[in-house]
Amino acid sequence: MAERRRDERGGQGERGGRGDRGERGGLEGVESVEAVGEPWRRRVRPEEASAWDELVVTARRTVTDGLVVGTSGNVSARVGDIVLVTPSGVPYDRLTSDDTVGVDLDGRQVLGTLLPTSELPMHLAVYRDTDARAVVHTHAVHATAVSTLVPELPSIHYMSGALGGPVRVAAYATYGTEELAENMLRALTDRSACLLQNHGTIAYGTSLDQAYDRTAQLEWMCRLWLTASSVPGLSPTLLSGEQVAEAGKRLRGYGQRG
Repeated sequence: MAERRRDERGGQGERGGRGDRGERGGLEGVESVEAVGEPWRRRVRPEEASAWDELVVTARRTVTDGLVVGTSGNVSARVGDIVLVTPSGVPYDRLTSDDTVGVDLDGRQVLGTLLPTSELPMHLAVYRDTDARAVVHTHAVHATAVSTLVPELPSIHYMSGALGGPVRVAAYATYGTEELAENMLRALTDRSACLLQNHGTIAYGTSLDQAYDRTAQLEWMCRLWLTASSVPGLSPTLLSGEQVAEAGKRLRGYGQRG
């Protein structure tokens, strides 16, 4: 089963979920990072617990907003040198605080018993290569459709500038492979999102909210281009590279200050 736990693969021991936090042996102020059972698993720190809660909310939002069907996407967040990531094959509405899954930047699992997402190579590649603090991967229908039609999303809207410029399509490779991760990184050069050919989307940001917003904007632009392109006898007006770049500069100062 995709969701089998690590302790079924040979290790037994108490789970390192949020219920394990607190005092040990009656000593106050002890950092809850000591090993629990297997040497690869430890207790969840408070900041990781908080980030996990946000991660689960974001993962559930991808389903609610129609960006993911079932367990077809995945979400991660970086806390220090630990990457929290959704587990493989587990519906998001079943995830609880006791299901925290975390790996180090080399992919070694240090938190939880559920297996990490099969797309872990992509997530880790983003964290190693960028300043990302969160990553969202989806199989959004309009974005996936566009990934099968063109090598780059045409600049149908100035919000392309918010993603660094025209959104590229990463060449196809089997899911969960290092090859896919490498193709993705090439497409992400100077960008914060890209399409994955015949697969879906990936976007990153300095927070889960930003990564999610970029994902949603990308899906919306793909839907916009498909809609405009479907009108018989007409072709949508596209923006120039200069226009997209100028919009990107303005968008960097968008929103409230302070």
